Amino acid sequence: MLFTWFMLGGFIFLFAPQKLTDRFQLGFAHLFGRPLNIGREISLATRARMATDTVSRTEYNQLLNHLANINEQLNEAYNKIEILSKIRLKPDYERMSFVPGDIITAPDVARTELIINRGKIDGLATDQFVIADNSIIGRISAVSPRTAQVRLFTDLASKIPIKIARLNVDKVMQGTGNNTARIPLLSTKHQVGKGDEVLAFKQPGFLDVPMIIGRVTECKRDEQNPMVWDVTVEPVCDIKELKTITVIVSSP
Repeated sequence: MLFTWFMLGGFIFLFAPQKLTDRFQLGFAHLFGRPLNIGREISLATRARMATDTVSRTEYNQLLNHLANINEQLNEAYNKIEILSKIRLKPDYERMSFVPGDIITAPDVARTELIINRGKIDGLATDQFVIADNSIIGRISAVSPRTAQVRLFTDLASKIPIKIARLNVDKVMQGTGNNTARIPLLSTKHQVGKGDEVLAFKQPGFLDVPMIIGRVTECKRDEQNPMVWDVTVEPVCDIKELKTITVIVSSP
């Protein structure tokens, strides 16, 4: 029935005089004109707002690059937190504070020093110990506001109190300038073997617990004094391949 009535209404409009249909069209436009105009204004306002919210391709690329930089900085921060967390897992290190840093200039064959991107503003000072791969590699020898110089324990000017792990004897290890250090004047009554661990002796205010610094690679009698050993020590990490380090900044 509904379909029949609609069909009948359609035929009536189809065969009705044009004047009558024109009046009906004008009446419909007059009756529903205002609601239609309101809807049209809402649509135009929405389009204008959407156009205002868009940015240029250049600005979009800048924002995208900024987001990539922020994400990389976040990943870097996570990596430093992970390094510091692993160090602090050992109870003896709880009293020590650590500052991670990046190596700016790595040592070459002729040099036994490196520059890092941390300085006085980060709490660094001379004689503080520097570690990498959980081992001592040297000490801070000079500091500027934003950078510091690390003197490796293999440097000719380096002298660090040490002990050989399985011996109850304290000595001073001196760098040779050739990626090694030596322990002079060690009595031959002590049994020293290749591979023995060498530990940096603790120094209150700088190093609260002994930490590995190298391993014995050669032990022979001193040429000038056969009663003592001439012990050669090498680092336990590949210093030339290092990218990051950590400075112990404990205060005396």
